[in-house]
Amino acid sequence: MTERSDSSDLPLTGLRVLDVSQVMAGPFCCMTLGDLGADVIKIEPPGDGDSTRHSMGFRLKGEDSPGFLALNRNKRSIVLDLKDPEDREVLYALVKTADVLVENARPGVAERLGMGYETLRALNPALVYASISGFGQTGPWAQRPGFDLIAQALSGILSATGLPHQEPVKNAIPVGDLGAGLFAAVGILAALLGRQRTGAGQYIDASLFEAALGLSVWETTELWGTGKSPTPIGSANRMSAPYQAVRAADEYFVIGAANQRLWLSFLKVLGREELNADPRFATNSQRVLNRAALIEALHPTLAAKPAQDWIEALQAAGIPAAPIYTYEQALATDQVAARDMLMNIPHPVEGTFKALGFPMKLRGTPQRFRMPPPLLGEHGREIRQELIDEGLLSADSAGESA
Repeated sequence: MTERSDSSDLPLTGLRVLDVSQVMAGPFCCMTLGDLGADVIKIEPPGDGDSTRHSMGFRLKGEDSPGFLALNRNKRSIVLDLKDPEDREVLYALVKTADVLVENARPGVAERLGMGYETLRALNPALVYASISGFGQTGPWAQRPGFDLIAQALSGILSATGLPHQEPVKNAIPVGDLGAGLFAAVGILAALLGRQRTGAGQYIDASLFEAALGLSVWETTELWGTGKSPTPIGSANRMSAPYQAVRAADEYFVIGAANQRLWLSFLKVLGREELNADPRFATNSQRVLNRAALIEALHPTLAAKPAQDWIEALQAAGIPAAPIYTYEQALATDQVAARDMLMNIPHPVEGTFKALGFPMKLRGTPQRFRMPPPLLGEHGREIRQELIDEGLLSADSAGESA
């Protein structure tokens, strides 16, 4: 058994979450809850367990992929074959102790496995049950298989990402997957808060497609405001200009002169105050409409000096500007160190591996690493014994010991 630290001072201490999900959206949601102190029990199928354990084309030391390690800290693992009646009884016993269950099967699969919401609500009316799927539990697309790429394509994100008149470009961050996990986590926390008032749990229906749409809150305003769908504009912003990557003498860097005050300061640093007299650039609205001409006008000046010279001059004038870092460069910055956004996690097989820290900070009850990502079925014996001790499972019906 892996040694783990105490969670008694964390905000979700005392809550139990059953993670019956795989790959990204569900595991990310449950890891977020585990980071906040919940006892997350990852229920995995026999054989290979969560399919992410064996995804990706590279490994660190052990058999589990870096992707699995990144999404499953602060969890315990038990192997259950939900098609097996004995293992299903273990699940039912766990449900009676749980506050939350998260699953991400295609609609209808949970019911066929005997773990649909109505079945489990009968066992525990206070259960908060979250389903994460490609397109939600209803609608004509409900039974379609859903992946992040599909959500980005059908939501409109893919059509508005990249450079004009080039092949479609996927957002590098899986916004559908991670967004669905985050929206589900928000829904779960809201349902838990509501349960304090009503005593009843509820069902949460989240999807990759709706997460991708929900995160398009900015882009859809262009459609409704102009009657035209947004098109790719590279690194530029739909509401402000100049607000994008620009080319210096040696490389690209980014600037954010996003309001009139910053625009005038920007021109002063560049020594190009005459551009403000050009009616095409006099207001932010005009600059957005004439973005290409604006960048063309700025280019000869920006190309005269290295990027770092411009960045230092602009930052000194209070104008947002930055180099474009690789992930390696970003993670090596003093800011990442100061904000504890890089952790070294001890692991029984991997030794130590690097992981991202907690992207939100709770000052009074700060999150912390408590348990490494579990080995497959690592905590099966102790979880079954807990159920036996609580009188929810007989020793004879406890099934396998791992």
